[in-house]
Amino acid sequence: MNDIPAAKIKMMKGSIHCLILGLLGLLPVIGLLFALAALWRAGGVRAQEKLFWNAARPYRLWGVACAAVGAVVWSVVDLLLIGHAIS
Repeated sequence: MNDIPAAKIKMMKGSIHCLILGLLGLLPVIGLLFALAALWRAGGVRAQEKLFWNAARPYRLWGVACAAVGAVVWSVVDLLLIGHAIS
């Protein structure tokens, strides 16, 4: 049985999953967890891209961009809230 089409489909679904998690990473409060999950997922998909061409690569790239913005913004906001609560 040929596993190459199945691997490509799994890689494309991973790219779409990365986009969804990246967009959820822009949500307030809980966005940081989704952003980190999107970045983790993108790493796995990127490793598969070295073997196969990924037609859904733009989805992965947008997911990483949204996740990076969400992770930076919400980690700063969370740190400020924690700092304000401590002082």
